[in-house]
Amino acid sequence: MAGEPQADCLFCKIVAGEVPATVVRETERTVAFRAINPQAPTHVLVIPKAHHADAAALAAADPSLAADLLQEAGEVAREDGVGSYRIVLNTGSGAGQTVFHAHAHVLGVDVDPGRQVDAVELL
Repeated sequence: MAGEPQADCLFCKIVAGEVPATVVRETERTVAFRAINPQAPTHVLVIPKAHHADAAALAAADPSLAADLLQEAGEVAREDGVGSYRIVLNTGSGAGQTVFHAHAHVLGVDVDPGRQVDAVELL
């Protein structure tokens, strides 16, 4: 059921604290954490705490939560010192979605010069 935690969902387990993640931001309705296999110097996933299978399902069921997700993606980029970034929402396996819990990828390479970037982030 939309919005309800799913026992077999990795991101629901992260929300529940059952699976560890490097959380960078959390609100009442969203959680943002670093990707385990980053594709850019900044690669953070922003997820709704409520389970929705993909971005289209999220937008249809709860437009205000979809807006919160995008707002948080912008906050993640700002707090990470990223000036230019992409927000990517894959919907469906053909588009590259591998975890069927709506999520936005925040991908940034334009890091402010004063920000310290760890070598691990660049891999």
